[in-house]
Amino acid sequence: MATININTVAAAILLSVSTTSAFTTPSSNIFRMSHSPIDSERRRQSVQVMMAGGFLGGIFGGENSSNTVANAATSTGSNAKINNSCKGPTNEIIKKVNGMNQRRLGGSDIIVSELGLGTQRWVSSDFNAPNKDDIFKFMDYAILDNGVNLIDTAEQYPIPSDGKKAQEGDSELAIGEWMKARGLSNGESRKKVVIATKITGGRNVTPKNIKADCAGSLKRLGTDYIDVYQLHWPARYSPQSNWGQSLAYDINADKNPYWRGLGGPTSFEDLCLAMQDLIDEGIIRGWGMCNDNAYGLTGCTRTAKALGVTPPCSLQGDFSLIDRKSEENGVAEAASPYNENVGFMSYNALAGGMLTGKYMNKPAALDNIERAKIMEALENPRGRMDEFGWSRTLYRYRTEAAQEAIVEYSKIAKDAGMTLTELSQRWTRQRSLITTTLVGHSNIDQLKESVNYFTKSQPLSDKVMWEIDRVHMKNRLPIFSSNRVGKDWNGEGEIGETIP
Repeated sequence: MATININTVAAAILLSVSTTSAFTTPSSNIFRMSHSPIDSERRRQSVQVMMAGGFLGGIFGGENSSNTVANAATSTGSNAKINNSCKGPTNEIIKKVNGMNQRRLGGSDIIVSELGLGTQRWVSSDFNAPNKDDIFKFMDYAILDNGVNLIDTAEQYPIPSDGKKAQEGDSELAIGEWMKARGLSNGESRKKVVIATKITGGRNVTPKNIKADCAGSLKRLGTDYIDVYQLHWPARYSPQSNWGQSLAYDINADKNPYWRGLGGPTSFEDLCLAMQDLIDEGIIRGWGMCNDNAYGLTGCTRTAKALGVTPPCSLQGDFSLIDRKSEENGVAEAASPYNENVGFMSYNALAGGMLTGKYMNKPAALDNIERAKIMEALENPRGRMDEFGWSRTLYRYRTEAAQEAIVEYSKIAKDAGMTLTELSQRWTRQRSLITTTLVGHSNIDQLKESVNYFTKSQPLSDKVMWEIDRVHMKNRLPIFSSNRVGKDWNGEGEIGETIP
């Protein structure tokens, strides 16, 4: 029998992990994508950790293997602070505040409300975007009075930003102003708010930029630390980190010079170590990913555990009645407290407004066939689906399959004595994957409705949940279905994304 050199195998796997690599439009700051590797001494120590600690066990083993790697890391004298202590299972309800459940996020000690404030459109140039006075009222109502503690934002927010009325970073600035005005920026009172923000994804994600962009967010927020620092989309190519209907992995897209030039995308190893540096400095409490998949989630958690550093505590993703892919593509299994123990922040629970029912009787602007009706909708928009740009970008929520499902869900809601909006939000709240649901609001009345739905003590009945599942079984991926793909599109979707 041939003899296998375990150090050679470990080194080969290390190379594989370190060269893994979002497919979306890069931000303006993408030109800062100089790839800054960690210093050679720390990389050497990382290799020692993996070899001395049994890297294969750390990657493929269970609870005990991570402890072995942690001990090995200590013995090699690594500068990183070892943080393998799990505080408890993700999604565990820790307390109830003014009727609002607050749950553990991943295995961390970060506790978040089941309803979080989504801020993408705050102070944006959207026609119905909430202004600064509006969002101050939102935060006063939700955080000071109704048990919400989570605010999710990003360095790129608001979207859209026209560079005049609204600029990237303005959402963080406005949140920071509110925190300062309410005495929540620092000290013991700072614990009343959980701030999650994001670094722009893609090739912008390098160790150097992680540190610089985090410092920029901290300055705009006017606080000492960020609770959860997230990648807005993966540092590598991934088919579903864009806004279209791509689901299949495309090796040709992955080998594009954008991803493979200048040393390739930031590795899982460099990412985990860069985030640990921020934790060691005390400027973030935890970190996570957005718009990623089971591969990205497990790649990060297993690499972190093998290195003896803090694994991600959260994954943020699109999730709704018409987008349940994260329950069925391996993400829910990977994130489970029995496996990687990672929390899930869901967004778009109302599918761009489609699950409010407001487009059922009168189609979105671009879905009309009569020019007069198109112009009427564009001139008097009910929401993003009536805007030319957003209507195209979000077309996947208006496929024939999606709209058929929405009609059926609306009937279930009516039979249960509630609105489609209520059904959609309460259903999301009950899913075992979900830690918190991030909801954006245009006005205070919408926010009051959401708070009401998330503080109802009674869950949706088993009968209602089963009726929803029966609709789901007719088409499990309605927003990724299409009956209008042109013969001459040659592998491209409606907004130019690679399909299938």
